[in-house]
Amino acid sequence: MRVCYFFRMAQPARKPATYEDLRAVPSNRVGELLHGIVYSFPRPAMPHAIASAALGEELGPPFKRGKGGPGGWLTVDEPELHLVSDVLVPDLAGWRRERLPATLDVAAMDVAPDWVCEVLSPSTESIDRADKASIYLREQVRHMWFVDPIAKTLEVFRLDGETYRMVHVWRDDAVVRAEPFDAIELELAVLWAR
Repeated sequence: MRVCYFFRMAQPARKPATYEDLRAVPSNRVGELLHGIVYSFPRPAMPHAIASAALGEELGPPFKRGKGGPGGWLTVDEPELHLVSDVLVPDLAGWRRERLPATLDVAAMDVAPDWVCEVLSPSTESIDRADKASIYLREQVRHMWFVDPIAKTLEVFRLDGETYRMVHVWRDDAVVRAEPFDAIELELAVLWAR
């Protein structure tokens, strides 16, 4: 009888990437540092950019400025978030004003947002749904949205203890009240308009 033994060679521990590694990403790409790995993506395609811009335009007046809504929020397009050792760039993020420091003269935020929105694209969807969502969960971001401009869907999640609970999924041209911005009606058709 012949016995074969297989030995697994120990792999050298890979050193986690740093902010300096992230700074090497070319300026025409979006770079993020997630769980010690640098990711680099091309700038978003037009359906992605249109949906993101339209959503910011819809939320800004009632929630940032209090025109036709309650105000009390700061919403920002593509902020750089420094959360522990991770550096993320959500498509949109929002903070309740009472949680923000008195001055915001910073290049990056180290306060976790109250709401994030990731506009999905084929090259980033799996990272948005897994890697980034796990960081948002760790940081206790209370509300997370996924907007898919190709499938024309809005998925809304709420922090529920140690997990996210799906609140609702809407599609196409629905008119919705989506938390935490349910004080207004949001016409999804605006996000897909050219």
